[in-house]
Amino acid sequence: MSDSAIQGADRSGRPVGTRLRATVRACRDGVRAAVWWFDSILGGQDYQRYVEHLRRRHPGCAIPTEREYWRQRHAEADRNPANRCC
Repeated sequence: MSDSAIQGADRSGRPVGTRLRATVRACRDGVRAAVWWFDSILGGQDYQRYVEHLRRRHPGCAIPTEREYWRQRHAEADRNPANRCC
């Protein structure tokens, strides 16, 4: 039995725990990136950006609730289908 096997190291000489943590970190970062991408594509941050815009550009304007925002957005999309593929 080699010294590295006794000490819990892999063939590269790095401790097994270090490789495991690096693998878990890479998987976690990949999942976070995928969630961010899908959230961006589906418009998950649109309401927050809209509220920031209203506060910056129209400070006296009433800010709709998130539910009202999505209701208005979908109603506008139904009235104006130019931005859709179908």
